[in-house]
Amino acid sequence: MNLDRELGVALEAVKAGCLLSRAVQQGITSVAKEDRSPVTIADLGTQCVISMRLMNHLPGETLIGEEDTKIFEGREQLKSQVLELVRRFEPDTDEDQMMGAIRFGSQPAVPERFWVLDPIDGTKGFLRGDQYAIALGLVVDGRVVLGVLGCPNYGERMFYAVTGRGAFAVHLNGGDKKQINVDDVADPSRAVFCESVESAHAAHGDHAKISEILGMTRAPFRMDSQCKYAAVAQGDASIYLRLPSRKDYQECIWDHAAGSILVEEAGGRVSDCDDKALDFTAGRRLVNNRGIIATNGRIHDAVLAAIAQL
Repeated sequence: MNLDRELGVALEAVKAGCLLSRAVQQGITSVAKEDRSPVTIADLGTQCVISMRLMNHLPGETLIGEEDTKIFEGREQLKSQVLELVRRFEPDTDEDQMMGAIRFGSQPAVPERFWVLDPIDGTKGFLRGDQYAIALGLVVDGRVVLGVLGCPNYGERMFYAVTGRGAFAVHLNGGDKKQINVDDVADPSRAVFCESVESAHAAHGDHAKISEILGMTRAPFRMDSQCKYAAVAQGDASIYLRLPSRKDYQECIWDHAAGSILVEEAGGRVSDCDDKALDFTAGRRLVNNRGIIATNGRIHDAVLAAIAQL
């Protein structure tokens, strides 16, 4: 499968999202979605510009995005703010085009081939001025075959991977790409693990117990967004744990598609807590999976065993 064209479009689209998000990280405007999580004009603007790039350069594709236009109901000022932001990058955009581009990501069902987008993954980190990511992936027959992570505050880099071709990092300002690889830690006691900053997203207490079982002594590396996948992929950490904070919690596909292929192509391993592959065939959530484990591969079985013991 030749994905050179798709990769080129995805890299340019995510770069535009990175530049847009950086432009508004100061002076942030936020409102609340129905689930009360924060959303910003950067979320909506990023989904718009990335959707427009896909629509214009890869016609006929399908996108599953996190945002939709319901947020604009009764909020004309927000709509004007997002349109003003989008016009910095797509000057001729009118309101109907903007709304259509955001709605492009509101697909009701998952077909055999689709793109998946989290326009600002780690919105709370974005609001704090910390880590966040623009995450875009391509899924074919339930398998992620391409992923791009834009991480403006993590070394100002984009990370990307295509199945069978390795994982790479490149600076947002350009320059040569650099292949990245997971670390070679084989003793779990020497490992560093990543987890979410927000305890609502992951069971920090269970993570601490697993760390104790494995004999780990180093403090967890807490950061927002799929930057955690990038940290494992380039050897800054050995483990990314995301155990469910409650029994009925189901992960969203856009929170893991791009990051998971990055770790795998860097030589690592990704599964759920039952050692099952992530299943992207069941809709907008990973309903057939329980939790997430991403490791350098060498200590994956030890982490699974610790989870089983817990």
